[in-house]
Amino acid sequence: MDHLPDKALSIRQPWAWAIINAGKDVENRSRRFPYRGSICLHASLYMPKGEDFDACLSVLDEIHGNFSQAEMVRRQGRIASMHHSDEAQRGGIIGTAEIVDCLDHSDSPWFFGPHGLVLRNVKPVPFIPVKGALGLFNWKAKLLH
Repeated sequence: MDHLPDKALSIRQPWAWAIINAGKDVENRSRRFPYRGSICLHASLYMPKGEDFDACLSVLDEIHGNFSQAEMVRRQGRIASMHHSDEAQRGGIIGTAEIVDCLDHSDSPWFFGPHGLVLRNVKPVPFIPVKGALGLFNWKAKLLH
């Protein structure tokens, strides 16, 4: 754990999963975000209604050309099963990434605006249970034992 960045950003499912597993390269936010650098990705404990899962599936459909048919079916099935079960990792650190920019527009199919954090060098990590918070937070102070 010592090698992981101290700061974390909480992201709801299935979006956190999409960052780690489906190439989601933009995290949408309602306001500009000045921080640049390495962060941990925290999967929020909050379980959204079906709209988030439907929106994520729509984006995967839009970028279908980047995946084989078999891979597309696997990814869609994974998101659908998360929505109908407790399979989604929630309430903890699931990966790391670098925030390299904050944009007001982007050609990425993952950008919905009004602002988007551009993520690079995404890497999964073994799940670490952590209580989340709004904005950037020091996750090591919120470890759940």
